[in-house]
Amino acid sequence: MSLLQELQSRSGNKCELCTAENNLSVYEVPPTSNANSDNSILVCKNCLDQIEKNEQLNADHWKILTETMWSEFPPVQVVAWRMLSRLRNEGWAADSLDILYLDDETLEWAKKTGDHEQEGTVEFHQDSNGTRLFEGDTVVLVKTLDVKGSTLSAKLGTVVKNIRLVHDNTEQIEGKVEGQTIVILTKYLRKG
Repeated sequence: MSLLQELQSRSGNKCELCTAENNLSVYEVPPTSNANSDNSILVCKNCLDQIEKNEQLNADHWKILTETMWSEFPPVQVVAWRMLSRLRNEGWAADSLDILYLDDETLEWAKKTGDHEQEGTVEFHQDSNGTRLFEGDTVVLVKTLDVKGSTLSAKLGTVVKNIRLVHDNTEQIEGKVEGQTIVILTKYLRKG
């Protein structure tokens, strides 16, 4: 039996966090080196995107954790604890964290990523209008920019195709202007 089939059988073919029945996939609970049913769970795309910080946390979506956190399976307990920790500013999540008991080994696993110490909000690259930017997008400059260390001047209205996001700074992207790769502040562009 494959890992997916094993998790489908264990969960009744539902997301082990929110009980959704669509778009299910295996999520290996980090840190892990060898995926198996003792360190993986079945999750829906909505949960996965929020767990992996590809989407902003939706507190209403996670209220079901008050029920699913009682799972007998440690990987479900670990992810529930991590998500409740990220949502700790919500009263219901803080209350749930207070009553959720994890044995020492499971709690140590839950704390290993340090995710519980981070704020629940996720920062994304956004243009000057607040529109989210993605790798490969096309943008337009909303201001003429002089490029440092170069005679190049990127004019207002210049189209920059196939941008790359600067992963450690949500206020910057990289793009080519006149054949030269430059770093551009997101506040000086809009999605094209």
